[in-house]
Amino acid sequence: MDAKQLYEMLKKAQEPKGYYFNTDKERVFDLLEALITNKNRYGYMACPCRLASGDKESDKDIICPCVYRVPDVEKYGSCYCNLYVSKEWNDEKIPHRYVPERRAAEKMGF
Repeated sequence: MDAKQLYEMLKKAQEPKGYYFNTDKERVFDLLEALITNKNRYGYMACPCRLASGDKESDKDIICPCVYRVPDVEKYGSCYCNLYVSKEWNDEKIPHRYVPERRAAEKMGF
């Protein structure tokens, strides 16, 4: 699967749930390419903005869409890596603020 196919598949699945791709298509396609790389590397689409361990069970919270997407989009209008955003975020009706990391430090290997 290439990034364009992944884009179309995810767009169709996620927009009805209220999650939109960022209007910055270059960023979106860079992130989709990285998801494909992680799928090939680990066997699952780990969030490209976080360090995956390679252990699917340990990384289940960061398999895209990660478990942090819902609270991040609710609070900030965007997920951590800005792949998924709300309609209001894309329409610039809410500020584009920094989304802090929610993942526990011990999960990140610190």
